[in-house]
Amino acid sequence: MYSPEQQKSQGKKSEAENKRMIKFLKKKKPSDLDLQAQEAHDQAFDCINCLDCAMCCTTTGPLFTDKDINRLAQRFKLKDVEFRDQYLRMDEDSDWVLKQVPCPFLGADNFCSVYEDRPKACREYPHTDRRKFGQILDLTLKNTFICPAAHKVMESLQKVYLK
Repeated sequence: MYSPEQQKSQGKKSEAENKRMIKFLKKKKPSDLDLQAQEAHDQAFDCINCLDCAMCCTTTGPLFTDKDINRLAQRFKLKDVEFRDQYLRMDEDSDWVLKQVPCPFLGADNFCSVYEDRPKACREYPHTDRRKFGQILDLTLKNTFICPAAHKVMESLQKVYLK
């Protein structure tokens, strides 16, 4: 249903309007932004099924906190250091990230084999239903190139704020 190339193209096509909206939102700081973002998030996920897509898992990976590492190491009956050695690397920002993508925990059916213990970043992705949405506008713009739901959220917000 979705391809990384199509999503990237869709994100690129709406990038200028999204940047214009972000500039407006950062300047005006509308008091209803969290409410509007939550409504847009709910609408997006009413028609988008992550299992049809999984581009977040196939094209990028989460940051792993120490708690994530500990939880997953326990799941695999490994020591934290063994889990890190097997699955993770430290990136240029000194964050723990996957050694490879697609995610090694993603099945062919797009189900996550560690879903109940998945990293916090995976639990929250694409972060469009959080409070203080204005703080993550740039991240959401970046996610429109990966996630159809993030793209749909930004489209909905454009209709509200760029009338």
